[in-house]
Amino acid sequence: MKDPEFLDLRTGHPATRRGGRVFGHGGLRLVLLRLIADKPRHGYELIKAIEERLGGSYSPSPGVIYPTLTLLEEMGHVTVAAGDGGRKLHTATAAGLEHLQAHRAEVDELLTRMDSGAAMRTGRHARPAPVERAVGNLRQALHMRLAREPMGDAQAHAIADVLDAAARQIERL
Repeated sequence: MKDPEFLDLRTGHPATRRGGRVFGHGGLRLVLLRLIADKPRHGYELIKAIEERLGGSYSPSPGVIYPTLTLLEEMGHVTVAAGDGGRKLHTATAAGLEHLQAHRAEVDELLTRMDSGAAMRTGRHARPAPVERAVGNLRQALHMRLAREPMGDAQAHAIADVLDAAARQIERL
């Protein structure tokens, strides 16, 4: 089932909630490089910039952003300097700017799709990014626990109790 709140940036069409990727191969690298070229930024600022650009429908995790920033640095597309509070400030290099120029049409298309995806989010269908992130974290935690050794009845009931309690609390908000 398609969920119009998630835009597959590879196709420009709504992505499936399960398995739909927000960025195709190399897309996140290009978007990050473009954002950094526009203004040197810290990783957290980049996460927020992407979240804002997508209207809150997607917030990339630090586990996706920071390795990608490291790759950009290893590719020679960004430099990293110590910023305020010990945070790393990423700045585009000449090679990074050349790479952006060589992929300008692709970058422009990605940014247009991101902006279009944000525009699609209206009214009651809009879900705050922190809620989407938390739901994703819950799914991941459950997936990881279920992938480990088989659990006994007591553990299964304990997990179900935690989930049921959370559902009741959310209903009361």
